[in-house]
Amino acid sequence: MTIDIKAPTFPESVADGTVATWHKKPGEAVARDELIVDIETDKVVLEVVAPADGVIKEIVKNEGDTVLSEEVIAVFEAGAAATAAAPAAEAAPAAAAAEEESSDDAAFGPAVRKLLDENNLSASAVKGTGKGGRITKEDVLNHLKNKPAAAPAAAAAPVAAVEVAAGERVEKRVPMTRLRATIAKRLVEAQQSAAMLTTYNEVNMKPVMELRSRYKDLFEKSHNGVRLGFMSFFVKAATEALKRFPAVNASIDGNDIVYHGYQDIGVAVSTERGLVVPVLRDTDSMGLADVERTINDFAKRGREGKLGMEDMQGGTFTITNGGVFGSLMSTPILNPPQTAILGMHKIQERPMAVNGQVVILPMMYLALSYDHRLIDGKEAVQFLVTIKDLLEDPARMLLDI
Repeated sequence: MTIDIKAPTFPESVADGTVATWHKKPGEAVARDELIVDIETDKVVLEVVAPADGVIKEIVKNEGDTVLSEEVIAVFEAGAAATAAAPAAEAAPAAAAAEEESSDDAAFGPAVRKLLDENNLSASAVKGTGKGGRITKEDVLNHLKNKPAAAPAAAAAPVAAVEVAAGERVEKRVPMTRLRATIAKRLVEAQQSAAMLTTYNEVNMKPVMELRSRYKDLFEKSHNGVRLGFMSFFVKAATEALKRFPAVNASIDGNDIVYHGYQDIGVAVSTERGLVVPVLRDTDSMGLADVERTINDFAKRGREGKLGMEDMQGGTFTITNGGVFGSLMSTPILNPPQTAILGMHKIQERPMAVNGQVVILPMMYLALSYDHRLIDGKEAVQFLVTIKDLLEDPARMLLDI
């Protein structure tokens, strides 16, 4: 029985997608629910799986092609067994190309070649686990994941520079992914369409660090292995501050101001494909454990490329943490149509004056970027000071003072 494989149904906000990677080739055996192709949209990567056991009869849309919602991308033959001739015929062009590149390289598809080129890897460095030693996409990803110490060494030793002939200037041009292009477009639009301004403050993290140190083991034991981090304190402090300053939790829609009677906080997550912002829903009703558990799930699914469209839609406020990468201070850019974004940074010990005495304290700079069309400087400063006060005396969040 022949079945048309179609692109997923895209939400109204997504016009089309791009075929990112074919994981199976015509004639290759496929099991039911096995991943066969990735479709990349402006926001997420959607996976298409096999509808039954069988083989792909024909690929209609190749890697890099643009597809519309529910457009046919391949023809699938259910119940058919893979033949030896079919994969051999399909693999012939790829094998020939591989031989031209290097006689030592194992056969692999264009998706693997793209991944190797992007990471400056040779095929001989990757061990293939596919049929006949064939290198798969997963082999390359596992190779990159299992060599953490290799990156600094490569950066420190200019091996490539030594091999380049004198006077030769090497360049590599690769197209932007749809996600990266969308991120770039939205960031530029945010700066061009909003009257963006940033205010700064600093917070003494010692009270939160002491509280976390005192209860982290009991917290982890009580909540089935969920670890107590810093982000949950910031989410709860921001939630309380948003309730006190509704304009910071609002958005602009044309000439209208939309005030939200709930707090949905987006948390910026860095992935290999770019920055994504999944949203914590109704944070006022979430406990610290709920926040930590959900953020950990977002981070895991973000790394695996499994965040769904519904995870990133909406949001009334955003928190981004450049401190995990060592940033001491930065100016975050708004996430439209939101009117404010909070930037966290690295915790660093600094000498501070306390009651006339110089004391070494773990300090963090906070940055609040806001849309001056809606939020006045007074509100922005008071909002940030509220977060500072709540974090420097966490008991105030419990007492609502």
